[in-house]
Amino acid sequence: QVQLVESGGGSVQAGGSLRLSCAASRYTANIYSMAWFRQAPGKEREGVATIYLISRRTFYAGSVKGRFTVSQDNAKNTLYLQMNTLKPEDTATYYCAAGGDINGSPLSEESFTYWGRGTQVTVSS
Repeated sequence: QVQLVESGGGSVQAGGSLRLSCAASRYTANIYSMAWFRQAPGKEREGVATIYLISRRTFYAGSVKGRFTVSQDNAKNTLYLQMNTLKPEDTATYYCAAGGDINGSPLSEESFTYWGRGTQVTVSS
């Protein structure tokens, strides 16, 4: 079992920045990728950014490309999401996920097995 704990959420004005962190209790041999998802009130959860742990290849949702950067620190078992130029539409609960389905869609929930409880990000205009 792998536990994921997010931190770094908060409130910020439009145009500001935040960095989210996700601490994993451990990496197991069956985890190939980690990702950030988000869910706004009344909307479905959507994939934001994914990173493959070995190749470091990254994938982004079109709405965040160029503004968000996903990275990992294997020594610390930690995933990060640097969010710049934040917009009110980025307001959501952000979730960390880890998974082993490297053949699945990198931004699909079905590709991930382990989930954190989320951290709230609120962007005001």
